[in-house]
Amino acid sequence: MRFVDEAVIDVEAGKGGDGHLSFHRARNVPRGRPDGGNGGEGGSVLLVGDAALNTLVDFRFNRVFRADAGASGGGNERTGAAGKTLCVAVPVGTTVLDDASLELLGDVTEADQTLTVAAGGGRGLGNAHFKSGSNRSPRRTTPGHPGEVRRVRLQLKVMADVGLLGAPNAGKSTLISRMSAAHPRIADYPFTTLTPNLGVVRVGPGASFLMADVPGLIAGAAQGAGLGVRFLRHLTRTRLIAHLVDIAPLDGSDPVHAVATIEDELYAFSEAFRERDILIVATKTDLVADDSALRRLRQAYPYRRVFAVSAATGEGVDELAEALMREVETLRQRLVDDDEFAVQDRRIMEAMRADVLAGVEPRRQLSAGQWDDDE
Repeated sequence: MRFVDEAVIDVEAGKGGDGHLSFHRARNVPRGRPDGGNGGEGGSVLLVGDAALNTLVDFRFNRVFRADAGASGGGNERTGAAGKTLCVAVPVGTTVLDDASLELLGDVTEADQTLTVAAGGGRGLGNAHFKSGSNRSPRRTTPGHPGEVRRVRLQLKVMADVGLLGAPNAGKSTLISRMSAAHPRIADYPFTTLTPNLGVVRVGPGASFLMADVPGLIAGAAQGAGLGVRFLRHLTRTRLIAHLVDIAPLDGSDPVHAVATIEDELYAFSEAFRERDILIVATKTDLVADDSALRRLRQAYPYRRVFAVSAATGEGVDELAEALMREVETLRQRLVDDDEFAVQDRRIMEAMRADVLAGVEPRRQLSAGQWDDDE
């Protein structure tokens, strides 16, 4: 299935039913009485989180979603039927924006969570509603109100505990396949990873975390080089980043310089990443005869934890998984116990969201509000 992480759809809620005008006539009611009923409420359009979905590809082919209108009222003060609510399934991790204003409508972050994106129109009132002691035979009714209509932009951001950052061929896909049951595409040429990959890393009974591998960055990614920084939005929801660097690059480049280059592109996308915990993972250690490059990495980044692994042989992989598990559990607990930390985390999330939105406007202008299927 093709991975699609952004889509634009049109949603239209149902119109409310009109109020009814009628009078009840019977032998025992010689002058009759007003009995026109109210209309039904218009149906709303809701997005519902679905844990079984991991792409927005369905919205490439079905872009318009309309809820049912409410039925008009009837005689004998019968209320019209309400329009049926339309529930649209979206992947967990979907951010929802009003495409015209880029206003955040909400985030769908849990399975079965609902988010109203277009509210149904209010019902119209029948003439029975307006009867009073001074007006026993009202002929007044009101029409149903129109439902909300808007164009909505959906952005999928994977929900992961640990995000893998690095240059193409740094070993991210190989590592996630070694640590989890994920089966990403792996080859000996750059940009084999074209979409994010997710894998569950199980460290022990009841101990696991979700890891995300995103396409690699190169120098100039913030200006569109390579695959650009589009997929970095998937790291904005991860609280721990593992920066993978090839310790034995074929071109003989310096791993220390490689780390700085990739992180410059990361910070160009969002300065808020500077406030996230970033670990360094030196990969392909089975290809080097000494640890001089590893020592230089540790000297260059003394304030960070630096791990050495070989996904090919498995050396250091278990130790890395256990260390990441401890970090994830610590972060999870701090979010519960430390109010100040939780507030800071929300502030970082908001800053990253603003930076993601800043990248939406150029793409929206390019596509004139319609997502380009060839992108």
